[in-house]
Amino acid sequence: MGFLDNLKAKLSPAKEKVGELAHQHGDKIDQGLDKAARTVDQKTKGKYSDKIESGARKAKDAVERLSHKDEGGTPRNEGGTPPAS
Repeated sequence: MGFLDNLKAKLSPAKEKVGELAHQHGDKIDQGLDKAARTVDQKTKGKYSDKIESGARKAKDAVERLSHKDEGGTPRNEGGTPPAS
C-alpha cells in the first residue's frame, strides 16, 4: 500500500463526518459564506466583486457536493465543469 493510499484510508472517516455535517448544516454554511462575501466585498469597496461572487459560488457548490455524496446520489453539476472523481 502506497503512501497516498494509506493517507486516503486514514482520512476517509473524516471525509464522511464532513459530509454529514455539510448535510446537516448546509443552510448555516451558506449564510456564513454569503456574510463573509459581503464583508470582503465591502472592505474592498466592490473592486473584486466578480471574483468574490465566483469564489462564494464555488464554495457553496463544494458544500453541496459534500452533502450529496453522503446521500449516495450524484451531485448535480450546474457549473458546466465535470465533477472531480
